[in-house]
Amino acid sequence: MEMSMTSVAGTHEIKVLGVNKVFGDAETGVVALKDIDLTIQHGEFVCLLGPSGCGKSTLLNAVAGFSLPSTGDILVKDVSVTKPGPDRGMVFQEYALFPWMDVAKNIGFGLEIKGTPQAEREAIVERLMQKLGLSDFRNRFPKDLSGGMRQRVAIARVLALDPPIMLMDEPFGALDALTRRSLQDELLRIWEEERKTIIFVTHSIEEAIYLGSRVVVLTYRPGTVKTDITIDIPRPRDTSSAAFNDMKRKLGALVMEEHQRFSEDERRGGTFD
Repeated sequence: MEMSMTSVAGTHEIKVLGVNKVFGDAETGVVALKDIDLTIQHGEFVCLLGPSGCGKSTLLNAVAGFSLPSTGDILVKDVSVTKPGPDRGMVFQEYALFPWMDVAKNIGFGLEIKGTPQAEREAIVERLMQKLGLSDFRNRFPKDLSGGMRQRVAIARVLALDPPIMLMDEPFGALDALTRRSLQDELLRIWEEERKTIIFVTHSIEEAIYLGSRVVVLTYRPGTVKTDITIDIPRPRDTSSAAFNDMKRKLGALVMEEHQRFSEDERRGGTFD
């Protein structure tokens, strides 16, 4: 499943330039991000890894345009991010589905708001339901679905709008291990087929290595880039291989340093992510 990046890499899709984020007063507030510099190429799968409080979600929300940096700039295809846009689709951990809409209507909601003609909308929804194994659940409501199925619907709803960039905030964090692996493989298949640029937030070292073409480890607050590692392990990745476990030990040591800082700070009171 290893995706050839030679045909898609080479353009800077996202640039994070000297980004700082302070919550509260500039002098006394919480410094969530400090001096973040990051370049993400078109078609890359970049995982943001680190303990709670390192600013992973804060950085993702800044790229999404939900919460802009205090200083610095974020560019998408050389245009400054000032607000959310259709070029960046967000998948949350909480699914964020409309409980009064069935699966098909949830997937097609964004298209309907966009004004996509009904026939085209229905064709897109049908294609995505087939792709994500949702066809038999088209008339079900979110309360009748498992967590894994709800997250498939959430991913399909983002894909329906065909954004070139997908931002994913721990989308599989609440799922059991088997469902999580199934959706990880599904996401990798979509990434390979759709040629999306993905930024994926996770606490899991194994998940980051399994999914990412790059893993960016952030330090505990204030969040800075501790390391940025290219994962060269061929796909499909065998989590029991020597190469995988060597990388797991390497990243584990880096993350544990920051987790210890997080634990010490938590004992003193409070975290922020």
